[in-house]
Amino acid sequence: MPITVLVVDDQELMRMGLKMVLGAHPDIEVIGEAANGAAAIARAAELRPDVVLMDVRMPVVDGVAATTRIVEAGHGSRVLVMTTFDLDEHALGALRAGASGFLLKDTPPEDLVSAIRSVAAGDAVVSPKVTKRLLDRLIAEDPARTRDPGVLDVLTAREREVLEQIAAGRSNAEIAEQLYLSEATVKTHVGRVLTKLGLRDRVQAVVLAYETGLVRPGG
Repeated sequence: MPITVLVVDDQELMRMGLKMVLGAHPDIEVIGEAANGAAAIARAAELRPDVVLMDVRMPVVDGVAATTRIVEAGHGSRVLVMTTFDLDEHALGALRAGASGFLLKDTPPEDLVSAIRSVAAGDAVVSPKVTKRLLDRLIAEDPARTRDPGVLDVLTAREREVLEQIAAGRSNAEIAEQLYLSEATVKTHVGRVLTKLGLRDRVQAVVLAYETGLVRPGG
């Protein structure tokens, strides 16, 4: 079965270009498109695509609000946000809303296709290091972007250490080296961290680590 995709962008030329790029791959099928967030919500509910390729800044309903509605609907569609700037605060809003990651609009076609495949498989495609840089800036500018650190109390001391390492943008191999653990053990800890905190992926773990103050901007 091909990966089904809903393309959402307020620019018709962009939608056409994305459909052409994705249509060249037999394992990906564009099953619909939308020009604003309201239409995206309706089309996602109707078509239930595997992946929604979502623009952020759109009329009627923006991409962040649309992402929230689509994720909350529970149809299983995963959202991949496309933005113009890698430090776009709207991209962070989309991650908070449950998006599986974001890409820049000038991403090479082969990377876009790879990202869609990854998201469809349940992975996140945003580099935690990019997310860390975004959070460094936004939280430094607005310290009110916080959450109760008590949500981390469900974690063991080792799991908190692993979350700190995730927030630093380190891979499982790098965490294993840093904490003198095997990669298999690190993978187990990462899975427990995500499960206990109700997170979908490592990117959301980075966001939560910042919002609870476990990691500080510039740290």
